[in-house]
Amino acid sequence: MNRITDENRTDIRLFFKEHWGSSDMVLSTGTYDCSSLEGFFSGEPHSITGLVTYVIKPDVIEVISLDSVEQGKGIGSQLMQEVEKEALDRGMKVIELITTNDNLQALKFYQKRGYYLAALFPDAVKKAREKKPSIPLISEDGIPIRDEILLRKELII
Repeated sequence: MNRITDENRTDIRLFFKEHWGSSDMVLSTGTYDCSSLEGFFSGEPHSITGLVTYVIKPDVIEVISLDSVEQGKGIGSQLMQEVEKEALDRGMKVIELITTNDNLQALKFYQKRGYYLAALFPDAVKKAREKKPSIPLISEDGIPIRDEILLRKELII
């Protein structure tokens, strides 16, 4: 795993543009330019296979994005392990993240790794669409994208 640095930030921006069209992420906790955040990536700068970004808050690390180009290879798990290690190195005990109600794969992924559903924000995506109209109304699975779900993991020190 590699840490995101100023030297590889251009490659991080290109990754977001290629995979998401933009590095902007709008959540109920704020609007973020993921290409400017702290994080880790797997692969080489010009050939990124996975990427996680996060923000440091007073008592919690909030994961803003997690992407893996190749599903089922352990890349996302390794990236999240790096974030958990970073939290512990900083003396932090909690990691949080937000996903949407339609993202069943993410809900499964995080719960299998010890994260639990901590809060539901009904209709939060409607508010996010006001800032980022490109957010789809319906997922590829046909699920209406409406709500945000906060997941949390309390780390054991």
